[in-house]
Amino acid sequence: CCGSRGASKASRRFYVATQRDQHLTVPLPGIKVSAGAPHMYQDVHVTKLPSGLVIASLENYSPASRIGVLVRAGSRYETMDNLGVTHLLRLAASLTTKGASAFRICRGVEAVGGSLSVSSSRETMAYTVDCLRDHIDTVMEYLINVTTAPEFRPWEVSDLTARVKLDKELAKQSLQIGVIENLHAAAYKNALSNSLYCPDYMLGQITADQMHTFVQNNFTSARMALVGLGVDHAVLKQVGEQFLNIRSGTGTVGSKAVYRGGEQRHHSGGGLVHAVVASESASATSAEATAFSILQHVLGAGPRVKRGSNTTSTLSQAISKVTAQPFDASAFSANYTDSGLFGVYTICQANAAKDVIKAAVGQVNDIAQGNLAAADLSRAKNQLTAEYLMSIENSEGLMEAIGSQVLAEGTYHSPEAVTQKINAVSSADVVNVAKKFMSGKKTMASSGHLVNTPFVDEI
Repeated sequence: CCGSRGASKASRRFYVATQRDQHLTVPLPGIKVSAGAPHMYQDVHVTKLPSGLVIASLENYSPASRIGVLVRAGSRYETMDNLGVTHLLRLAASLTTKGASAFRICRGVEAVGGSLSVSSSRETMAYTVDCLRDHIDTVMEYLINVTTAPEFRPWEVSDLTARVKLDKELAKQSLQIGVIENLHAAAYKNALSNSLYCPDYMLGQITADQMHTFVQNNFTSARMALVGLGVDHAVLKQVGEQFLNIRSGTGTVGSKAVYRGGEQRHHSGGGLVHAVVASESASATSAEATAFSILQHVLGAGPRVKRGSNTTSTLSQAISKVTAQPFDASAFSANYTDSGLFGVYTICQANAAKDVIKAAVGQVNDIAQGNLAAADLSRAKNQLTAEYLMSIENSEGLMEAIGSQVLAEGTYHSPEAVTQKINAVSSADVVNVAKKFMSGKKTMASSGHLVNTPFVDEI
């Protein structure tokens, strides 16, 4: 990650001031778009090229632009021979490419007050640049170099080992990350069981050739989306056509995730127990996914205010009846292209773990029996709607929303369409997904002092 991350916070007033001597290239307020125009100027434009590359943009006239290349190349596409390669790719974004040295990339992005960052999930890698819109050409050059022409010099790849170790150590400091990683490892036989982090036994074992092979197999045009905020669609389309039509074909076809259920327990010191009990839910694009999201908010998706009490959570209300000790509880939900996980996550004192976990699962069972108050359903819908709308108020959340949709479906759903979908979910839909959780084969991951923590078959 290079450069300042403050560019996206610049004010519109600043942009107007810097552009005072330039001619306007967009219609003035009050001028109507012709009837033949397919879009309003500030709509999200989406174009799919014959190569399969999807280009999406929103011209919001911001003083700062954000451009990202999203690739279906997450850890689920790793094989047993290259486990951890996406972790190295995430850290290798600023290394030397065929068109620019590592120093030139970092110095060039910093010189214009921009930033280059990379993130990855189990399904997607996202390369993102932020800059003032006057410098789009400069940062786009580096973004294209990083995504299409990495060199992976062996000595630079070798130097990444220390950074990978540090990254893993920082992740281990969060028990929650470890529990969620263990949950996926226990839940699936393949694909989604792969960790976001390089396994210890693969540290220093992944070669430059393996990284090149992974990029060649997965970084194809049909697996990419080019997304821009604060940029003209015609300009972005030209960039995509010229530079990202790199390799045709669909690339490596990943194996379908196979859910199996199971358990992973990590014994450690301390007085707390982190535990999550889950079962298979629904794929991200299915109708059930929205119902599961609403169920998550009925139960309680966690406080939105730092150190908040989460008083509306039905999970917290149920657990408070069985223990007077401090605890934290929330519903957990993760959706992927072909599967998903839904469950309850609890943190409590070791001696109360059994009662807390069973009370949390019992609350889901209560909803599965049809005990869902209309007020709770309405509140959950409002919370989910507010959460979604607030998430797209900033450029990072909006980029993620547009990118994930166009990459998965080749189209973008407006906020109005999303909120209508949320409002259309009925009480019966939520009860049915609660039943699906209760009847499904369970997966459990726990960490801490597990002396009083039940096994998954005891819940």
